[in-house]
Amino acid sequence: MVEARLSSPQQVSLQGRLGALAFTFSTTWPDVLSAGLEKGELVVRTTRDQLLPLMTFLRDDPQCRFEQMMDLCGVDYPSRAERFDVVYNLLSVTLNQRIRVIITTDEVAPVASVSGLWPCACWWERECYDLFGVQFSGNPDMRRILTDDGFEGYPLRKDFPLTGYEEVRYDVESRQVVKEPVSLAQDFRNFDFVSPWEGMLTLPGDEKAHEVRQHIRRSRG
Repeated sequence: MVEARLSSPQQVSLQGRLGALAFTFSTTWPDVLSAGLEKGELVVRTTRDQLLPLMTFLRDDPQCRFEQMMDLCGVDYPSRAERFDVVYNLLSVTLNQRIRVIITTDEVAPVASVSGLWPCACWWERECYDLFGVQFSGNPDMRRILTDDGFEGYPLRKDFPLTGYEEVRYDVESRQVVKEPVSLAQDFRNFDFVSPWEGMLTLPGDEKAHEVRQHIRRSRG
């Protein structure tokens, strides 16, 4: 059934359309760094300066018609000068096709907001800012969305400590929520990886059978 579905005329037509779009971007858009099918999906890599014109084209052109933004996320590569990938996943309900657009940026250079094209992008961009520290110019509400306003650092960066910097708890004496520096009583833990079934000689409810086995062992000894 899977092979039949993948080789259907509709699937062939979709792959043909996506291949034609990849060829168009590669040959007519000078700031498109690469465009092609990766595992059956159309992936386009472009520059920050070209992002808004390209996204407007993808939404409005009759051959594209990507009406919906399904996701915007970040990826961190600390060893690169422009350490962040900003990834946009778009869907065309009309033409039943998808595209992934990728740009790169660093900790300082802002990325143009696409919230004017897809209003839902305002939330996605705030999340990317909150977790990675990527700045989006033109976003109407560039605030943190998952962490507190006074939170320090960006949790999804590769150099962010796994334990964080602060812990939040309720203090009974002061009757308020307080923040304190993280203090670990034990940095490393040792695990013996012994199954509880292996370490337990007698299972609950099996005491009588255990006594019988012990009696047999003593009689044989």
